[in-house]
Amino acid sequence: MHHESSFFADPANWVVISFFLFFIVFGKKIWGALAGMLDARAASVRAEIDEAARLKSEAEAMLKEAEATRSKAQADAKALIEGAGAEAARVAEAARAESEASARRREQMALDRIAAAQKQAVDEIRIAAAELATIAARQVIAEGLSLEASNALIDQAIARLPAALAARRAA
Repeated sequence: MHHESSFFADPANWVVISFFLFFIVFGKKIWGALAGMLDARAASVRAEIDEAARLKSEAEAMLKEAEATRSKAQADAKALIEGAGAEAARVAEAARAESEASARRREQMALDRIAAAQKQAVDEIRIAAAELATIAARQVIAEGLSLEASNALIDQAIARLPAALAARRAA
């Protein structure tokens, strides 16, 4: 036989009824709390996304600034290298010109010393020749020159003296 029991006698029905009553009574509060938690989580996620976007834009700005700084530093370094190269070339050219000028000065000094030594040698030879001529003239005069011939020779020497002095000054 089948015994029908009443709806309220079955414990499963009470569970279903209490479940519905629980949700009817506390559903709005639970739903409000769940919605508030979800809204708070959504707001937190939105804030994190906004913060991440802000940080990303700051990072991009910093990257652009760093790239600009790097390119400026590279340009400055290139300019410094070019300037240093030009300065090195200028210094090398100046050193070459100075060494050539120094070599020319030394060569000129050597030529001047040679010319002075030649002049001194010629002067010494002239002095020696003049001394020899004087000695020879004394001997010739002492050996047989008459007084009239001696006076004539002295007059001739005095007459030639200005021309000889002029020639000596020119040399």
